Amino acid sequence: MKTPRVLVFSRFHIFGRWGMRRIALLLVAVVMLSSVVVGIIPPVRHADGQTAPVLEDKIPLRYRDWTLISVAREKGNLNDIRAKLGNDVAIKAYREGTLPFPDGTIIARLAWDYVPSEEGDRAFGNSQSFVAGRPKEKEGIQFMVKDSRKYASTGGWGYAQFNDGKPGNVAVQNTCFSCHAIIKDRDFVFTRYAP
Repeated sequence: MKTPRVLVFSRFHIFGRWGMRRIALLLVAVVMLSSVVVGIIPPVRHADGQTAPVLEDKIPLRYRDWTLISVAREKGNLNDIRAKLGNDVAIKAYREGTLPFPDGTIIARLAWDYVPSEEGDRAFGNSQSFVAGRPKEKEGIQFMVKDSRKYASTGGWGYAQFNDGKPGNVAVQNTCFSCHAIIKDRDFVFTRYAP
């Protein structure tokens, strides 16, 4: 006749291989739940009920290698020449005529002083050639970032400005949407694609 086996519970059985797996699964579940809760929390709001200003604090890597969307010439007090660049998401949307622009779209605006080209003027015999001069220091580089959830209060677009590589004036960024609001039918984007 066989002797019955006696089950002995030790710390190893409770916290051993299977117990450690349970603890690891519990930790993974807690992390996942925390991520969901953070994603549900609404954006920070000011006392006046407006969404917090856009404060993108990093210039996108290799933005100077993005595709050219268009160029622009600003007269008056600005007196500059501009290049509008787009990341891959922006360019795909422009080429396909997709409106509204999809989340992940980033449009960059670079500006330079608009100056005569001495060499060009000599070659043509009169003042007719102009080129990009010094980068605009006051306005720096500007970006529009599409994230319809994060920037819901500004038509899905966040605005960022950098002067000498540092985040620009928050007050200036807070005025961007008021100008862009007039072109809601084009998803708040002034620049048209120049194929």
